[in-house]
Amino acid sequence: MRIGTILCFLSIFLNTTLNAQKKLEVRLLSSGTNTSLRGMSIPSEQVIWVSGSNGTIGKSVDGGTSWKWIIVPGFEKKDFRDIEAFDSSTAIAMAVDNPAYMVKTIDGGVTWKKVFERAMEGMFLDAMDFRNEKEGICIGDPVDVNGMNRRLFYIIRTFDGGETWKEAPMYHMPAAQIGEAIFSASGTNISFLTNPDFEYAFVTGGTASNLYMVGRQGKKSKVVATPLLQGKETTGTFSMATDKQKTIYCIGGDYKVPGGYFDNYSYTTDAGNKWVSPSISPPFGYRSCIRIIKDKTLVACGPTGVDFAANGQKEWRKASLESFNVCMVSKGKQVFLAGEKGKIGRLSYQ
Repeated sequence: MRIGTILCFLSIFLNTTLNAQKKLEVRLLSSGTNTSLRGMSIPSEQVIWVSGSNGTIGKSVDGGTSWKWIIVPGFEKKDFRDIEAFDSSTAIAMAVDNPAYMVKTIDGGVTWKKVFERAMEGMFLDAMDFRNEKEGICIGDPVDVNGMNRRLFYIIRTFDGGETWKEAPMYHMPAAQIGEAIFSASGTNISFLTNPDFEYAFVTGGTASNLYMVGRQGKKSKVVATPLLQGKETTGTFSMATDKQKTIYCIGGDYKVPGGYFDNYSYTTDAGNKWVSPSISPPFGYRSCIRIIKDKTLVACGPTGVDFAANGQKEWRKASLESFNVCMVSKGKQVFLAGEKGKIGRLSYQ
């Protein structure tokens, strides 16, 4: 092959690579609000809800172009770490600390109704997920529910769209290992499944980092250790993303070492029987959230930036150095992110 032909092919390759990299960027949509955002829900391409500290809820009805900020009356000092929205009118927000609360609005955030309250030593809600508009689940840190000196992961469920919540029977609350807990980093460590054997899954961290696969009626549950960094209360799995069958992506690390990327990400394609790390490069630091965009295309975020993978089982790329706590993907594959001081962004990846 002639030198000129080689140079031509090389030029085309470099230009293609540079153009692809130029398309990978995060554009800021909002910032400066006095809140740390960790909850996000995107019920449609135009409607986005976020939730955070200081009793703050945010809503956009124009795809993130403009935002309305709400302080929920009576909850000014509460931290809403997760939110689930069904449309522009209806949303449920989770306030984490003792006493823990759930509040719901059906008029777009104008008024809020308290739909759950629980005070207990060690009470701290971490994340929730909804199977549909009626059935939801919420999980919290391990607590001694009935003074039995046995720490159980606290689980509540709703079957009426969040109007009422009830504690799961104690035999449906898995027991935690010593030093094991759940991180309320982005509301993404529990998920309903469509697997025929398991109803839902959740991930943990601390001195132990496990994947819990909770069995359906008449089916056995199972607990498998993840290969992520663990052993200290600041380490473990902080977020999971799943195809709701057998593939589960786990991400985390040590939040006290935000730049550390040793053992911060692993995935399983067989419900935890075997774990694999990416063959080329992992995410570039501790990450608090991971989401599936489509197939193996993934996004993750944390205090040192945003990472993107066209093939999350092989290689991750740095998309931005901007800090974010949570990322979510709309049905139309738009990616939005939220973090400290009311910061909200959108990832361009095409």
